[in-house]
Amino acid sequence: MRLPRDVSGRRLARELQRLGYRITRQSGSHIRLTTSEGGQHHVTVPDHENLRVGTLAGIIGDVAEHLGLARDELVERLFGDK
Repeated sequence: MRLPRDVSGRRLARELQRLGYRITRQSGSHIRLTTSEGGQHHVTVPDHENLRVGTLAGIIGDVAEHLGLARDELVERLFGDK
């Protein structure tokens, strides 16, 4: 599945919360999320109106690896059928 081009940092953080991540802090324009599922994992999401595709791809890849999911499966869970 192709990555969406209009995802805000807030939306990505909200979608990650549905997967068990929680916002642990915000420093300036960056949101830090943490999960304890499958071991502790931290991810930082820029709180920007539209994330750059490379930034989004990096975050998605990191989360997918931690959760043991294929990248496309994670993209479908986060952004599919809205």
